[in-house]
Amino acid sequence: MEFSFGGFGDPVFSAALQQLMDLPDELDRQLNAPTRAYVRDRRAMANTPMDVKELPSGAIVLAVDMPGVNPSDVKVQVEEGNVLTISGERKRPAEDGQQQQQKEADGEKQGVKYLRMERRMGKFMRRFPLPESADLDSIRAEYKDGVLTVTVDKKPPPEPKKPRVVQVTVGDQQGK
Repeated sequence: MEFSFGGFGDPVFSAALQQLMDLPDELDRQLNAPTRAYVRDRRAMANTPMDVKELPSGAIVLAVDMPGVNPSDVKVQVEEGNVLTISGERKRPAEDGQQQQQKEADGEKQGVKYLRMERRMGKFMRRFPLPESADLDSIRAEYKDGVLTVTVDKKPPPEPKKPRVVQVTVGDQQGK
């Protein structure tokens, strides 16, 4: 967008004015820049594939691929606002570290040399908002063949309220 002020058609002046007008937006971007932790968490969430399906019973089933992840390194929890969080960490195989420590003890400083590493190591996380009808007390998680399956059952529908019968009593007769 170019501006022209009554005879000031100078392109340098217009460019300087445009930069001054863009200054608040640039300051806002700089002051509200995402933190490293935010960027790391966003990557962790984007790189963890998950399938979500609803069974005819109304239960929600989440399947998360986690090949090579130790089940003890996985955490499934429900946070405020009915948000199911699945997080954990994929670590390097233990034999890589053992070989590295043994070679260092023998005086060598070389360990396992990867020629290609396409499987992502490190922390992962996925968040999934649960519906109000989710039964948070019956959440189950099962880890089998590198796949974590989390099942969230649906609360049974509330029973319709029966009309309450109120006993009618006869009061004292006044004015006798």
